[in-house]
Amino acid sequence: MLEIAKIVELAKEHATPMYLFDLDELQSRVQAMKEILGEDIRLCYAMKANPFLVDSMKQAVHKFEVCSPGEFAICEREQVAMADIVLSGVNKEKADILHVMKDCGGVGVYTIESRTQLELLQACAKETNLTIRALIRVTSGNQFGVDESELEDIIANRTQYPNIDFYGIQCYTGTQKKKMKQIEEELTHLDGLCDSLKEKYGWMAKEFEYGPGLLVSYFGEEALNDGFDELKEFAALLAPIRGKYEITLEMGRFIAASCGVFVSSVVDLKTNKEQNYCIIDGGINHINYYGQTMAMKIPAYTYVKADGSITAGFDMAARRKLAQAGATEKWTICGSLCTVGDVIVKNLPVVKPEIGDLILFYNIGAYSVTEGIYLFLSRRMPKIVAYSKKEKAVVYRDVMASDTINSRMSLVRK
Repeated sequence: MLEIAKIVELAKEHATPMYLFDLDELQSRVQAMKEILGEDIRLCYAMKANPFLVDSMKQAVHKFEVCSPGEFAICEREQVAMADIVLSGVNKEKADILHVMKDCGGVGVYTIESRTQLELLQACAKETNLTIRALIRVTSGNQFGVDESELEDIIANRTQYPNIDFYGIQCYTGTQKKKMKQIEEELTHLDGLCDSLKEKYGWMAKEFEYGPGLLVSYFGEEALNDGFDELKEFAALLAPIRGKYEITLEMGRFIAASCGVFVSSVVDLKTNKEQNYCIIDGGINHINYYGQTMAMKIPAYTYVKADGSITAGFDMAARRKLAQAGATEKWTICGSLCTVGDVIVKNLPVVKPEIGDLILFYNIGAYSVTEGIYLFLSRRMPKIVAYSKKEKAVVYRDVMASDTINSRMSLVRK
């Protein structure tokens, strides 16, 4: 990630609250992942993790998972190659599918989420005189995909769908997996399922798309873990199926999380009933840490005083030393939303906070930028800045009002 001095410099230039994405860190991480996984493994970026990174990912990954018409529109604007798109999602609508097929010539592969979706894809492909590749999504016990009996019936009757090339299977069973044993069991089960379909119906899955859901650490010293040891362990689990299928790994959080930082300023300080409160200009509408239950866990952060000095943060040893010396006080960090739920972290150790100080929240490159409850209380959406040594700082989105979205009449202010 960028040096703290550079982050502070950019925060002063662009003001807070601000998302900052380090594109060099992003590229470096993807390259390291490729080296660990091997050249035969294809990476698919789940763009819902952070759609602002699509352009930067075009030369880095092999595919993009697109799960809505809006995401597809982003890919059109960013000139993503249609052959690199996996058109996914549970509610593909006819008008949108026909736009993809008629106006764009189709995409690389489509997912089949249900029998209804299968019938719709067949009808649209027939209408546009296309033969499309499709992956059948295998459910993990939720609303996504089809169960194995349905999968078997589809394969058994696949000749009823002449415009669809049933190219393989797709499966994603969740995120933030802590046990590699679970992943190993899933891979073994899915491989066995494909073997069974080949034996029964003479159908061989050519592509095996899988979302491993590898863990990204957000809290305490674990937040410094890049996850590459786990990735190496996972890569070894792929050995039994390498060469048997075209393997595509769908990832979002694991790719994007480490490239992002959210920068927020201290705007008020108070002590109510012996509890210290630090109000910042960001809030839960901007920051979403997976697993941050009741704001009890301390995320990776750096606290920067208004004079530029660093008093706490990633350096856990330094933080403990300050605490032992009695130099820190415990402050609950709250955002600017008018709700008691806007608590970022409770009892954060801080050295003499002042208005104008900055708090840098790390590992914010995935999801926070799109999962925040932006429209609540009609507060302005923060600026988004991307940085690379080559391009320097580029504003991807300026500060944006939300009150016009949240009102019956969008009046132009005079």
